[in-house]
Formats: sequence, C-alpha cells, structure tokens
Amino acid sequence: MRNLFASAILATTTLGFAVTASAETWDMPTPYPDSNYLTQNVRAFADEVKELSGGKLEITVHSNASLFRMPEIKRAVRTGQAQIGEILLSSYGNENPIFEADGVPFLATGYDNAWNLWQAQKPVLEEVLEEEGLMPLFSAVWPGQGLYHQEEIESISQMQNVPFRAYNPATSRLAELMGASPTTVQYAEIPQAFSTGVVRAMLTSATTGVDVSSWEFLNVFYTTDAMHPKNLVFVNRAAFEALDEDVQEAVLTAALNAERRGWDKAREEGELAVQTLADNGMTVKEPGETLRTELEAIGEQMTQEWVEKAGERGQRMIDAYNAM
Repeated sequence: MRNLFASAILATTTLGFAVTASAETWDMPTPYPDSNYLTQNVRAFADEVKELSGGKLEITVHSNASLFRMPEIKRAVRTGQAQIGEILLSSYGNENPIFEADGVPFLATGYDNAWNLWQAQKPVLEEVLEEEGLMPLFSAVWPGQGLYHQEEIESISQMQNVPFRAYNPATSRLAELMGASPTTVQYAEIPQAFSTGVVRAMLTSATTGVDVSSWEFLNVFYTTDAMHPKNLVFVNRAAFEALDEDVQEAVLTAALNAERRGWDKAREEGELAVQTLADNGMTVKEPGETLRTELEAIGEQMTQEWVEKAGERGQRMIDAYNAM
C-alpha cells in the first residue's frame, strides 16, 4: 500500500508538471502607464485570454515602456523578442504611410468617422503587416486631439517658429505647415521637454494632457478634435499560428471584446479628461473661426499629400472610407 500511495503521488505530481509545462507565456511591451485607460484595457485583454484559454496562454504586460521604448516595440515583435505588443500606429508612418492614416488632421473627425476610417484601413493594414510576419489583433482609439499652447491664439500666424512637440510624421508636417518648429518628443518625455523649453506647444488628446499634468507647464487647450489616432495591438504571426486552435480562438475573442471596450472607454475618458484640464486651471475652449478654418485647410492639403504618398493602397483605403 505504501508503494502504491507513493506511485499515486508521483503520477499526480508528474501530471501537474506536464500541465504547467504546456502553458505558454508571452511578453507584451506597451508604451503607457498603468493609470492610462489603454493600458487598463490591455491588462483586461490579457486576463480574458488567460481565462478563455484555460490558462494555456498567459500574457505578461510590460507597461510604461519598461521592456522596450515605443519606437522599438514593432521591431521587437517582428523579430520575436516579444510575441505581442502595443504601439501608437501613426508613429510608424515613416515606415509606411498606411500606418499614419488616422494621424492626418481633419480627415476623420469624431468617433463615428474614426471608426469608419478604421474599417477602411484594417484590410489594407493586414496586407502590409503580413509582409512583415505580423498580424493585427485590435485597435483602441484616443480621444480627439486638441491644440495645447502657452497662450490663447487667434491664427496660425501666432505659431511661427514656436517649438512644437511632434510624435509622428503627420504632427511634424502639421507643425511645418503652421510655421512652427517640430521636435520629436516621446510620450514619457513630455514634461521634461516643456519644462526645459524644448517645446512650447503640442497637438494631442486631453487624456495625454492629464497623464502628464499639462497644467503644470501649459495654459490653453483648444478642442479641435483634429483626429483620433489609434493604438494597435498586434502579434507575431508565427507565434500566433503556433498556438493550439482553441487558444487562437481565445485570443481572437478577447481581442474583439477589447476593441469594443477600448472604443467605448475612449469617449468616456475624453470627456473626463477635458473636465480635469479645466478643473486644474487650464483654459479650455473651441478654436475661433479663423483658426479652425486655417487648420482645416492644412488638413485638406495633408490629406492630398498622404494619398499621393500612400499610392494605390492609400487610394483604395480613402475610396472605401468615402463610400461609407
């Protein structure tokens, strides 16, 4: 009986090791802090993957650029240093114009237009990423981008030579067309860049403004809703295809839920963030007619430039968007 009992324990222990060994762990670098709703959404996605896969796949989220800086994340996933990652899609516009479609100012203002643009962009984006061994899982949108400045302005003529924070090629081009001086500053570096005078204005969401306590170094926020940039969660295709079929299904189901949740949360967070800026003493207002007209004219020029740069794929995407 003693030998039989020992054999049973050994068999149970061995089975436990086998189950543990069959579980897979993925690393997921992300750019933003845990306080950001996008990171919270990613963590909820990871929890749901673990639950739906019965523990076969666990995703370890490395937030706030702690594993890779945001410009490094896409390459890390492509080369297999991480299996899955999250990026601000438009920040990779220098690699391919398709990535920055949602960064073109005034192309798709408001959440409904931003969603339609994503439906037109996604199939083209899938083609582009497949060529790099990558696959998109889901998007999450930022609230509308607004113009931050040290003082109230009435025209872009007051932007001449102002050091302007850029975070992607589109915002760099916007700065140039406004007559400002673009300087690339990553998300985590915003407070230091403003406190040292490296930049004095920027176009970004109210949510980012709250994250970096923008009221400590800026005074005015214009609710331009110029565009709704998207974050993209994507996966190394080979790593995904190596998963069991039921685990793949768990990932895709969790991704679908995360996309819906992220877009819904963006609306709520955007409203709260604008109020938070005002509550902390910033002047929050719509741009005047002259300023808005000038910015929209810049947006039309940038849209034409983008279509020319993006070629056949870009034209196909714009045609699909305009048909909605």
